[in-house]
Amino acid sequence: MADTFTFSRRGALAGLAATLVPLRAHAQESRAVPPRAGPQPVLLRAAPARRKLLPDAIEEADLWLLDGPNGLPVIRAKHGDEVFARLVNDTPAPLTLHWHGLRGPNAVDGVAGLTQAAVAPGASFDYRFKAPDPGISLIRPMMPGSAGEAAGRGIGGLLIVEESAPPKVAAEYALVLRDWRVEKTGALSPFGAPMEAALAGRLGNRLSLDGQDPPRRIEAPAGAQIRLRLANAANARILRIRFDDMKVFVAGVDGQPTDRFEPLRASLPFPPGTRYDLLVELPAEAGRASRITALVGEGVPLLEIAATQAPGGEKPPELENLPQNASLPPEIKLQNALRKDLAITGGATRGPAGEPVYTGDPRAIWKINGTSGDAGGPPLFTAKRGQPVVLALHNQTGFPQPIHLHGHSCRLLHGLDDGWEPYWLDTFQVAEGRTARIAFVADNPGKWAIGSSVLERFDTGLWGWFEVT
Repeated sequence: MADTFTFSRRGALAGLAATLVPLRAHAQESRAVPPRAGPQPVLLRAAPARRKLLPDAIEEADLWLLDGPNGLPVIRAKHGDEVFARLVNDTPAPLTLHWHGLRGPNAVDGVAGLTQAAVAPGASFDYRFKAPDPGISLIRPMMPGSAGEAAGRGIGGLLIVEESAPPKVAAEYALVLRDWRVEKTGALSPFGAPMEAALAGRLGNRLSLDGQDPPRRIEAPAGAQIRLRLANAANARILRIRFDDMKVFVAGVDGQPTDRFEPLRASLPFPPGTRYDLLVELPAEAGRASRITALVGEGVPLLEIAATQAPGGEKPPELENLPQNASLPPEIKLQNALRKDLAITGGATRGPAGEPVYTGDPRAIWKINGTSGDAGGPPLFTAKRGQPVVLALHNQTGFPQPIHLHGHSCRLLHGLDDGWEPYWLDTFQVAEGRTARIAFVADNPGKWAIGSSVLERFDTGLWGWFEVT
């Protein structure tokens, strides 16, 4: 579109690299779900907290954190166990939790107004479900109109459902990338600017990994095999990550296993909401270091893996694939599919001097098929349970659009519908001015959202919903 404003990623990324200041570390905690018959839930208490994010700042930032001072809970459950988590909302705003990537019951999907009422300040809500799949799900706020502020103040976490027979590795690490916007004084930058939502969303100037300053350093024996679970919980930060001096295989995408493959050009796209399971072979020589770098500006090192002296003994076994998910179909019969087109429009345009301009309704900056997200409006489409669905998403904006499909996993189709990528997704990206096609089986009944994983765009209309009956 000739009048669409194209966001300058180069300028924004250079700005981040120039202003990146270490964030004070806070440890991530991991908690197991209580026994299946146990009555006690995992408590996820959301409450205000004040923290000095910059060591020399004159102010503390006003945050909202889950479950006390650590702020980034990691819940672990065995496949087949019931997850029982209780959200207690002690923040001053309504709140819900979306289990991003869960193909579970519609009633716990956490989209305020669509699948549950928002939890009022001082109230609580119980999330109880059995996760149908092993894998990684992000815990994200999902209230249309205010999800971006809740996440930008710190609400978030991770759910890990472990396989019954996980691969044998020397160590496993779950690492969550976050992106904060902090003023020089130490306060968080203001929320809710319409122009911010009309452009790229809330891009921060501080990265953290696993709640710690980047780069985080871990150690493992030379020649060992380790597993990394990586998740992007940023509000809007779309980036790539690069793997330096390591042999790395992708074993799972968005929580679903795949036949392992090596990343093309040793890098992977990493938009908000994306999760990866990685299997890493460390160098055989002690003293060598491998790195994961965020391709922001000249590069921001995120993780350093140091190979220590290897213990004596047998050579580690060959890396294994993750157990395949038998609950997903081996193929999707595209010839029988319900086919729908979804046109994504909106965002800022160019002014007379080329400057970004937006003068419309700040609550309806983005649209799908001409309508901004509305739980009370009609569905984008209705599918019968078990019906294959093919969606063509036409990005008619000047911005890349990361899109999240709720309650289902999908295949990214090739251009001529003559095949699909060999992995399942629930979060994918549609390039500016391009069309992407996905296919999935509508096997999960209920009302499901599909929309932007950039939370400021979700807040301002870039979502809709469909129903599986």
